[in-house]
Amino acid sequence: MAKIAYILLCHKDPEAIIKQAQRLTAVGDYMSIHFDASANPAHYAQIKDALKDNDHVTYAHKRIKCGWGEWSLVQATLYAVESAVDAFPKATHFYMLSGDCMAVKSAEYTHQFLDDNDADFIESFDYFESDWIKTGMKEERLIYRHFFNERTQKWRFYTSFNMQRKFGITRDIPDDIQVMIGSQWWCLRRRTVEWVLDFTRQRKDVMRFFRTTWIPDETFFQTIVRHVVPNEEIRTRTLTFLMFTDYGMPVTFYDDHYDLLLSQDFLFARKISPEAKDLKRRLGLLYAAVGVQFKISNEGTSLFKFLTGRGRIGRRFGMRFWETESTLGRERELMIVICKKWHVAKRVLERIRQVTNVPALEYIFNEEDTPLPDLGGIQKTLGKRTRHRRALMRMLFDYYETDKLIVCMDPENVDLLQDFAGDRSVTRMLEIDCGFSDDYLIGHAMRVGLAGDQTSTDTLERLLPTIRNDMIFESDRIRDAGFENLEKMREGAEVEENAKALASFLRISPEKAFEIAQADYLFSD
Repeated sequence: MAKIAYILLCHKDPEAIIKQAQRLTAVGDYMSIHFDASANPAHYAQIKDALKDNDHVTYAHKRIKCGWGEWSLVQATLYAVESAVDAFPKATHFYMLSGDCMAVKSAEYTHQFLDDNDADFIESFDYFESDWIKTGMKEERLIYRHFFNERTQKWRFYTSFNMQRKFGITRDIPDDIQVMIGSQWWCLRRRTVEWVLDFTRQRKDVMRFFRTTWIPDETFFQTIVRHVVPNEEIRTRTLTFLMFTDYGMPVTFYDDHYDLLLSQDFLFARKISPEAKDLKRRLGLLYAAVGVQFKISNEGTSLFKFLTGRGRIGRRFGMRFWETESTLGRERELMIVICKKWHVAKRVLERIRQVTNVPALEYIFNEEDTPLPDLGGIQKTLGKRTRHRRALMRMLFDYYETDKLIVCMDPENVDLLQDFAGDRSVTRMLEIDCGFSDDYLIGHAMRVGLAGDQTSTDTLERLLPTIRNDMIFESDRIRDAGFENLEKMREGAEVEENAKALASFLRISPEKAFEIAQADYLFSD
């Protein structure tokens, strides 16, 4: 059975550290603590006094002052790991934690998971090929030497950096090392940790290199583990659940996140709010529990993006100065069918094809596998279609040799609708207003990753009103946009009413519009 030595780097909140150590060691696991040497010495004394009788707790054999982005964070980790290896010969795994991490599974589940998965869990992506670094320095982290802390010694940091860049003072990456990058929250087997420590003693050149790289806690272990362990024994993921906002800040979890955290395919979560007293209490009891069954739905990241994205509404697709003349053409008519129930819009589109000769395409900005002609590559991905939307539409008009074209869009694409409505061409819209049963909303949540087969009924009950309100909100945005040529079909309306909207939208006779609208299967689920 697995036994874990937790490696804890911390610098504050001694009460929380004491409780965390007591919880994690109560079931037979271990902990090695590095408490920042620059932190309050009274807090360190408080921790040592409270845990003095716990022989499952040890401390880094040397304490140092740590700074964000510095080698000191890696060195502190190595000191704590070395102490853990010596103090706990029965430890089979070493798990990196911070003071605001907490277990979201029981010890029983955690140990069984590690027994069933004989591998090292560490994010380890190619430094240069991956897009792990979104902004800022990339190659510069490695080829220049960084001696100062960017946050506390900003002038020295950038003066040193700019001088090296000005005079071309660079260095090479060690020849046999492929630099990797990833999260610092890893779980490694004992054999791997021993190999890493042996490597640090033998390869002084590599140690010198990493000591002056910037933010080495994102590259050191990620690189060395990949160097000493066969690739097939590495799982390039973390076992700690963490999410980041659009601004690069970690998401904080509170009391009402308990069910969400338990349903994720992770063993720990970061960051737990210091104010989340009830969440901490429940998670603390959970770790020692036995016989708990966990239903993994893993929808956390998708839910977060959905719920936070609703609050950031703006015109992403405002006219760019280089697109001033990129109109679809004054003589052309773009007709857009807007509907949240994609299958309903597709049925309406099929009926339109049967009655008219107007080329009609389905959700080209929402479904990547929508059939499209070869347009030189611009049609290959949703990203390209959206970025080059006007060029794409011009090419489709040209391909079909038509001045009229119909496409479908989801109501969430209001920015696209506004962009096309502002074009010199004529833009007509038909919104299809549908009702949404709970079963439909559940299916929708599963299709878009907000829920899974194992999502609890309680989570779904809380989620459904949010999804329903979001759909109403999208429809309201379309109405509030004041589009000039907007017609509306409604589920439950009389056929004559929907035929009138179709006739106006398509500019066809009432008879042909009635022929389209009378199909009784259009709105069925």
